[in-house]
Amino acid sequence: MEKKKVTERQSPKIFLSGSIRGGRQLLETYRFMYAALEEAGAEVLSWHVADPDLEENESKMTEQDIYDRDMGLLAKSDALIAEVTVPSTGVGYEICRALDRKIPVLCLHRPDAVVSAMVLGNPYPSLDIRAYSNESVLNEIIIKFVRAL
Repeated sequence: MEKKKVTERQSPKIFLSGSIRGGRQLLETYRFMYAALEEAGAEVLSWHVADPDLEENESKMTEQDIYDRDMGLLAKSDALIAEVTVPSTGVGYEICRALDRKIPVLCLHRPDAVVSAMVLGNPYPSLDIRAYSNESVLNEIIIKFVRAL
């Protein structure tokens, strides 16, 4: 009888994207998303998005350092999950770069958000856009996305 080699599935590497300079009013949501991703077995490469001290820490970095860090982490990612309720040029840029690199993208937003037409109207097949009404729904969407990777 031939033994089958059992391969252990690696934790998917996720780039978590959320507004930083555009406004940090959803910091607690980013922190919830980070925890949900870890609970789902994912490795969050861009942990800094959920860091309450991010602005202070990034004030010690140059814009080039921030760009290099984020693009380096994105290049190592299996997927990008973006919270797009708060408009952010940086988040939009990261979404575009991920799609260009053929990295699956999940965009999440509150139902009352005015989400950019450049996100909502984007026909890329690797882009999924979902509204969530509460943390329970948000958690369920994140878990399904991570398990499908």
